[in-house]
Order: sequence, then structure tokens, then C-alpha cells
Amino acid sequence: MANVEHSGGATEAFGTVGAGARLRAARLGLWAVAAVLAVRQVAVVLGTPSGERLTDLETWVGPHGVLHVKGSLYDSTRFTGTPFAGLVLKPLTRSAEQALGWGWTFGTLLLVVALGLVAARALPRPVSRRTSLLAAPVAVSLLMLSLPVRNTLWLGQTSIIPVLLVLLGCFTVRGERAGGLCVGLAAALQPTVLLFVPLLWFTGRRRAALSTAAAFAVCTALAWAAMPHDSHTYWLHHMAGVGLGGKADALGNQSLHGALLRLGVTGDLEIGLFLPLAAAVVVLALRRAVRYARDGQLLLAVAVTGCAAVAVSPTTWEHQLLWVLLAVVGRVGTRASDRYVWPVAVVLVTTLPAKMMLPNVPVMYPLRDNIALLAALSAALAVPFLPRSSPYFRDPTPTEYAEPVPARFSRVPLLPFLRRVLTRPNLVLELLLIRVTYAAYQRVRLAATGGGSAGRATAEHHGRIVLDTERFLHIDIEHALNHAVAGVGWLRDFFGFYYESFHFVFPLTVLAVLYWRRPVDYRWARSALGFATFLALIGFWLFPLAPPRLMPALGIIDTVHGVQDFSKPDYGALTALTNQYAAMPSLHFGWALWCGIVIAVIAPRWWMKALGLLHPLLTVSAIVVTGNHWVLDAVGGAAVVGAGFALAYVFQGPRARTATVAAERVASPEQPVKDPAPS
Repeated sequence: MANVEHSGGATEAFGTVGAGARLRAARLGLWAVAAVLAVRQVAVVLGTPSGERLTDLETWVGPHGVLHVKGSLYDSTRFTGTPFAGLVLKPLTRSAEQALGWGWTFGTLLLVVALGLVAARALPRPVSRRTSLLAAPVAVSLLMLSLPVRNTLWLGQTSIIPVLLVLLGCFTVRGERAGGLCVGLAAALQPTVLLFVPLLWFTGRRRAALSTAAAFAVCTALAWAAMPHDSHTYWLHHMAGVGLGGKADALGNQSLHGALLRLGVTGDLEIGLFLPLAAAVVVLALRRAVRYARDGQLLLAVAVTGCAAVAVSPTTWEHQLLWVLLAVVGRVGTRASDRYVWPVAVVLVTTLPAKMMLPNVPVMYPLRDNIALLAALSAALAVPFLPRSSPYFRDPTPTEYAEPVPARFSRVPLLPFLRRVLTRPNLVLELLLIRVTYAAYQRVRLAATGGGSAGRATAEHHGRIVLDTERFLHIDIEHALNHAVAGVGWLRDFFGFYYESFHFVFPLTVLAVLYWRRPVDYRWARSALGFATFLALIGFWLFPLAPPRLMPALGIIDTVHGVQDFSKPDYGALTALTNQYAAMPSLHFGWALWCGIVIAVIAPRWWMKALGLLHPLLTVSAIVVTGNHWVLDAVGGAAVVGAGFALAYVFQGPRARTATVAAERVASPEQPVKDPAPS
């Protein structure tokens, strides 16, 4: 008995040691990722010609910068900082000229690292050991990836300093007066930071609030005494910086003021709308921030207040949006599967261009153009962050998994944590990831080799290789089928319509039906489609291929796009929309084949399976007869789809009909379902 207990204790200790070693390895790996991202940012900035990098800093402190010019700092409206910021920067002009690149860039990186460390230590207690070890490198990595930090490094801005000063004053500096001094200095550099005064006051830190106000007043008075004309210009003529810098209606201004101007509201009407809206945002956001601070979530309270400052500031440029990223610490959702929606949305908004977040259609332009503002307003006013008293704060409703299915190979699945989930994935998160993934797919596909005269020569050379291969295999049927169909009007129109209309509609419809009716199969099918598309991107990049319609010597009739101007390397406007040389493998056929296989596997009736398989047959006919693909392109499309299903099997394990039945029971528990045999 003692031996058994000793053995059990040794096993438990060994497991604990192994878990600790994995955590330390993960921590080192994440710090390595953060270091790589930092090096990349430095390389991007310093690898750019001196006239194109650190443009704002050069404008301020360069040899002929604003801070050298006699007279007002704001005569040219190029200096957007407060008079106190000008007072601090003026003595640094000579040293900044000598170290405008390396010194400023590395100094900014150090500030970013300090910000990440302070934010990681400010997480509400208690935190797990895993969180305490991994929070700092994750925070630094996210900051390095974020658009505000990248924009700050590129322009040579100072917007990281106010955020860091606020976090230092709230979490690191000992003593309320010292903490208030830090926040006051931040307000002297960025006036909307004064919103933290009521937050400190109503959360019981009244000495800090008074110290903040006093520090701001002293710094502003000092700047006024040293530069009275500039101070009068900034505070009275420009109303705390309004009108300085770029145009207020530019897309880069993600504030309520900028959004109203972009919507066409101007003059007194715009001011009459902006002031009450800003006041409402401040009041409602501060109420929420005070509540979260009293709940022990001070970092979330700081983020909410900062997001309110983003919205009510007359101008909030991209490098001033770090407050939105801090809101990632809020917890939303009672289910474990919903817990990732808010952080993923925040990270995507703060790291990706707005055009990747929403479809490029006119009805979406108002949302797309103000997406960072909407994220800030959501964090400040709307997102229902969980209080620590909620039973779901630490223990959300767990995800339901299907029973594991035995595989033919002992090491399958390679990633056991990708188990079969019985419930549907969160729809908002799913749509967001699908949109971002497709936007990334479009960018990579367009960037794949094939532009210019050299790219055209390479693509046509590959086209001749494919044609020679097809002739050797006696399957070079493109010319004959193309001319046969082009001579029959209704047939030409039918295949042209089929080629243009069903490429996206059919896969999206299949995904939607699976999501609603078969959530377990949805995850399996979606993974296979994702793997296949990723492999196809590799093919586009490594083997740019001219389709038959772009091989002038073949005499193929382009029945879809019309006659192309072969005297231009890009054949007119088509290449601006998509890469004309992304032909191998054919995702037109690949996605159609994926639809057919999924329907054939899942559909309960034989005629449904037959209709599903008819779609890839019609698609392969359409891509060949219209001259948009070679026959071997379809073979390549079939290969990547087969590899996609194989990778889904290897990583996630075999698909099981029993899991699908269990999912149906979860979705409709009142309807009895007969268990079929596992497949």
C-alpha cells in the first residue's frame, strides 16, 4: 500500500514538473516571438529611406523642423502636441538630429516593452500560474503587432508615453501623490487623459485625483509662462488642438468628431451633435469604469476610460488607439466557447487594416471607415464585461465534446485538443474569422508572383509546360471545347453565368447549412476547406501560370471577360482586382469538389448526393470551356482538396456519424434520434 501511495505521489510530482517545464518552454517561445517582432519592426523602420521614415519626428525636430523655427509652433499646423510637449521636446532637437533613427526607434521599443510588462502585472488578481508566466510576452507581442505601435514607430510619435504614464501612475508607482503626478504629466501631453481625474476621485483615490489635476495645471502653466503665444494659440485659438495636423474628416481620425464630419455633418450642426454625444459618452463610460474599478478590475476600468477619451477627443489618430487594445482584458460571455469573441475582435481591429475586417461593398463603408471608433465605443458603453462576482468569471460553462473516435493510425489525431465539439461555434467569431481569412487569401493571391512583364513571361512559360504535358497525355482539349461552346450562344451564356455566379455562393451555402444543421460536421468540413485553400496559395506563389485565355498564340476565346489587351502587361483593370496568373491549382474546381464531397458524405438521400456531385462536374466544364483553366489545373484543385481532407483527418481524427447524432441531440433534445453505426 505504501509503495502504491509512493508511486502515485511520484507520478503526480513528475506530472507537475513536466507541466512546469512545458510552461517555461512556452514562455521562452513567446519571448522569442516578441523579440522577432521587435527586430522586424526595427528593420522595417530603419530599412526605409530617411526621407520616408519618422516623418512626424523629422517635421518637429529635424534640421529645419517646427521646433527650430522662430515664432509659433502652430503656424504651419504641423505640430499637434501641447505647448508642454513642445517645451519638453525643444531641448532635445540637437540630440534628436544626431540619433533620429536608431536612438528614437530603440527608445520607443523599450517603452513598448515596459508598457507590456506593466499591463501584464496589472491583471486582476488572483491569476493562474500559467497566466502570470505567459501574460508579459503575450502582451508585448500584441503591442508589437498592433497598428498603433507600428504607426508610432513609423511616424516617430510620442503617443505611447501618455498610456505608459497612466499605467505607471495607477499600478506601479507607490503613493497616491506620485501616481497622480504620473497621470498629470500624461494629461499635459494628451489633454483627454484628464478623464482619469473623476475615475480616481470616485474610486477613493482622491489624493491621486487632486495630484493629477495639480500636475496638469503646473505643467500647462509652466508652458504658458515659457511660450505664452503658443499656449494661447493651442488652448484658445485651436480649442485644445482642434484643427492641427491632418484634416479632421480623414479616415485616420477615429473620433466622434471625425465620424460626424465623414457623414457629412458640418458647421454648427456638427458641434451641436458632437458636444452632447461626447458628454453622454463620458458620463456613461465613467460610470462603467468606476463600477469595474470597485470590482477589482482596475486595468479594465483604465481601458474603458481610455476608450472614452478616444471617442471624445476632437482628433484621435491611429497611433493614439492603444487604449482599445487594453480593453482585451475584459471577460465576456458565460460559455467557454464565447470567451474568445471579444479578445479576438479587439486584436483584429487593432492589428489589421479596416478593409480586411468588413466586405468592400458601399453599404459597409460607414462601418468600415469607423471600425476603430466603434470598437472604442463598444468597450466604453456596450460590451457586457463580467464582474468578478459572477460565477462565470473564472468558470464559464464548459464546452461539450463528442466521444473520441478510434482512428486507423495510433498517432491520429496529432492534436488531441481539437476534439469534436458538439455545439455550434460562436457565429460572430466565425463570421469574423472567415472574413479576415478570406481577405488574407485575397491579398496573398494578388501578391503571388505574376505581375509585370517578367511575371507574364514566367507565367506563359509555365503555361507552355502545362500544354506540352497535356499533349503528351492526350488531354489537350481546351481549344476544341472552347470554340465548340463559343459558337452556341445559349451554351456560352450558361457556362459564363455558372463560372461567375456559383464560385462563392455554393461553398458559403454549404457552410451555412452545416453550421445550422450539423455543427460537428461544419467544423470538420471547414477545416478541410481551410487546409485546401492554404495549400492552393502555396501553389499560386510557387507556380504562376497563365490560363489558356491569356496565351495569345492559342487562339482561345475569353467568353467571360471579353477580349484582352495583350499589349499591356496587366491586361487592363483585371489584374488590379485579382492575380490573373493564379491558375494552378484551380480553386474554382477545388471549392466545387469540396462542396460535392461534403454533400455526398452527409446528405441522407441518394439524389441529394447526386446533385451535390453534379456541381463539380459543371464547374470543371465551365472553367475549361471558358478558357480560364487548363485541365491539369482541375487535377491540381482535386489534389489540394484531397490533401485538405487528409490534413483534417491527421490533425483532428476521423469524422464520426455518432458525433453528428450527438450534436443533433444537443440541438434538439426533445426529438429522439436513432443512432446509426459509426463510420
